[in-house]
Amino acid sequence: MKKLFILAMFFAFSFISIAQQQEVPYTLADRDRMIQVEAKVDALSARFDQVDRRIDRMEDKFDTYFTWGFGLVLGAIFALFGFIIFDRRTTLAPVKREQDKLLEVLKELGKEDAKIREALKKVALW
Repeated sequence: MKKLFILAMFFAFSFISIAQQQEVPYTLADRDRMIQVEAKVDALSARFDQVDRRIDRMEDKFDTYFTWGFGLVLGAIFALFGFIIFDRRTTLAPVKREQDKLLEVLKELGKEDAKIREALKKVALW
């Protein structure tokens, strides 16, 4: 029984190897089909190249717009800071002048009045 099984396996493997050794004929029709497939692949490749070029152009435009937009936003921020500083100085300048005048008046009064002079000394203005 064991010998019969081994013999059957031997024949099965030999038929498998014979079936694998048979060559598949490559006909003229197969060659024509392969040429058509290559032509279609080349056409698709050309279309993908066009799409890639379009995407690259869009990326370049986006980079340009992004750069300009970023520059404009930064320029607006710096202009706002400049305006804030200018406005603060122009607003505080008259107040500073009035404060200096009041301090001069208090010092003049402090020369004559001891109470005012002591009050100015307490706040370190004398």
